[in-house]
Amino acid sequence: MQLAAIIVSLVLIVVGVALFVRALLQIYNFMRLGQNVPAGTRTDEPAQRTVTVAREFLGHTRMNRWGIVGVAHWFVAVGFFSLLLTIVNAIGQLFKADWLLPIIGDWAPYNVFVEFIGTMTVLGILALIVIRQLSHPRKPGRKSRFAGSNFGQAYFVEAVILIVGVCIFMLHALEGAQHHVDGYESSFFISYPVVSWLEGMDVSTLQNLTYFFAGLKIATSFIWMITVALKQDMGVAWHRFLAFPNIWFKRNAKGETSLGELLPMTSGGKEIDFEDPGEDDVYGVSQIEHFSWKGLLDFSTCTECGRCQSQCPAWNTGKPLSPKLLIMSLRDHAHAKAPYLLAGGGKDMEGNEKATEEQLKDVPAAALAEAERPLIGTAEENGVIDPDVLWSCTTCGACVEQCPVDIEHIDHIVDMRRYQVMIESAFPSEAGTMLKNLEKKGNPWGLAKKQRVEWTKEVDFEVPIVGKDVEDLTEVDYLYWVGCAGALEDRAKKTTKAFAELLHIAGVKFAIMGGDEKCTGDSARRLGNEPLFQQLGQENVAMLNMAFGESAPGEEGEDDSTKKAKASKKIVATCPHCFNTIANEYPQLGGEYEVIHHTQLLQHLIDEGKLIPVTPVEGLITYHDPCYLGRHNKIYTPPREIIAKVPGLRNEEMHRHKERGFCCGAGGARMWMEERIGKRINNERVDEALSLNPDIVSTACPFCLVMLTDSVNGKKNDGKAKESIQVVDVSQLLLDSVKTPADPAGEAESADAPEPEPVK
Repeated sequence: MQLAAIIVSLVLIVVGVALFVRALLQIYNFMRLGQNVPAGTRTDEPAQRTVTVAREFLGHTRMNRWGIVGVAHWFVAVGFFSLLLTIVNAIGQLFKADWLLPIIGDWAPYNVFVEFIGTMTVLGILALIVIRQLSHPRKPGRKSRFAGSNFGQAYFVEAVILIVGVCIFMLHALEGAQHHVDGYESSFFISYPVVSWLEGMDVSTLQNLTYFFAGLKIATSFIWMITVALKQDMGVAWHRFLAFPNIWFKRNAKGETSLGELLPMTSGGKEIDFEDPGEDDVYGVSQIEHFSWKGLLDFSTCTECGRCQSQCPAWNTGKPLSPKLLIMSLRDHAHAKAPYLLAGGGKDMEGNEKATEEQLKDVPAAALAEAERPLIGTAEENGVIDPDVLWSCTTCGACVEQCPVDIEHIDHIVDMRRYQVMIESAFPSEAGTMLKNLEKKGNPWGLAKKQRVEWTKEVDFEVPIVGKDVEDLTEVDYLYWVGCAGALEDRAKKTTKAFAELLHIAGVKFAIMGGDEKCTGDSARRLGNEPLFQQLGQENVAMLNMAFGESAPGEEGEDDSTKKAKASKKIVATCPHCFNTIANEYPQLGGEYEVIHHTQLLQHLIDEGKLIPVTPVEGLITYHDPCYLGRHNKIYTPPREIIAKVPGLRNEEMHRHKERGFCCGAGGARMWMEERIGKRINNERVDEALSLNPDIVSTACPFCLVMLTDSVNGKKNDGKAKESIQVVDVSQLLLDSVKTPADPAGEAESADAPEPEPVK
């Protein structure tokens, strides 16, 4: 037995290591097929990036949100890397059954560590096996996060970990038996009952058992290594290696999720200049090699855990989009096409083949066939990604928020949309109307610019306008960016008027733009029309800079004190989409501003005593987290604190809230597209809200307000919701409470109110 185990093990070790090294080189060359990224954007702050990787791995910061799954996975992951020396130990035991590692082999702390982590690895993988079986999609459907995952590969990996873990445990116990430890030896505090049982056996039996378990451990480990080396698209195995570089190269060095702003369009590693584009610039992604190398790394890192899928509003309402299946499809296509690309294959913008027949003569037929598949296309067209998958995304960020290996799903979806919109003009027809309105009128509704300030006539106090009532924004504390919805949509205008009145009551000096401002471009950019976003954004940035009293580009003559005064000016927005675009994306266009959401300012004013909720607003309330306020910008507390300060309200959270909040269905330009597949997302969200039987559904976004109101009204008409239920913005609730019966306008208390401190 000993000789056979040695021969088989050594052969497997040599073959496994050779193939694995070759696989690493192949993966490296495969990643290089992707486009470059702008210099420094993925490698800045290397020390901080290393700290981020260590924190995410050792802390399992994403996985541990899932309770026992996170704990079990932590022991499996830590055991995989920290018990590597047990392989060395097993090789030594093949030659000499009672062999121990030099120096640390009989060191109690090391043995305690092996005993504990080895045991917990076995228990951890058993827990994960049970969880996978309990969540198994045995019937067709969408409830399981594992629906669509490769179960055969998962079973193989789970079996390998379980066998190796059992071998580690048994080899450690055999060490104890052969070295005759006594019952109080701390190194065997778990396995001592097994050690005692083994000590009753003769030396020959102990040796043969050692050879068996050592050989089994080595054979299992290196069969696994050979398998994954030959199958480089096996994400459930490769993620344990690729997760580290994928996290290290993530967008944000400090570890924040890749949400908020979208990345500028790039080609060949350089940002595209739309005023003077290069002749060879590639617009968006129409072929797998057009993704960046980080995109290809993302695809290969996917572990198929399905957390993104379980949280996706599209998948949960019967749409064809699953973020997991999207990434898996891109991964499989990329690896299948890789031999063709590595041989020099590829097509130019006209569809002509770049490589010669000689270069492609050794490329497998399967890779050549894969190269002919369109990246975006229907099943009849043999497309990799169906158009309905692409246009189902609301860019809510749930997938990115939950992914334990930091895959940047939204960036990849928008990159594919960009090509479809800019080059193919292939997008839902309703969105075309929105784009035309933005181009001609500067707002999605296509209304005249003068209507942006019509709401000011509906309040009984003066709303200063920049350029008319105030020369520039140096005369006020805040620019109130009303936004298109807040100025033009009847339901959203209620929020606008309520917030303006609260500012008036609190004595806050603010002003609005005069109607010449344009849509921030949020919907245009997320639909994929990057040039239109650039145009709208640049016009707004120029206007804002002028409103803040800044010189036009190229002008000089400002002293430091003037610049400092300008820098202290702030913008407040009631729309999270406007907030996100101005705060996070306008810096890409040269617009650096301090932007806050209206709930942040209202919370501050309450804390400062400048707004005092006194009148009870009775009823049960549930709050809906807007995706672009919550997940994209991590603002969860201010709206809830405002609600908590209003007397009479009883707040109850929906099942899905905060980081796991469920989208209203309006993001990603979906506000302007009809839902024709599955259940409407806003109806799914409202059904969840109505399950609490609330009197009030509250939110802090005009898009959410519209979507939720539409659904609630529909359910009222169908008799599925009580007539008294309201859908309101938190500012409306606060205004109702700040006003008193004796002073409906709330002006008496605020006449001499001091100015608010700047929000930090």
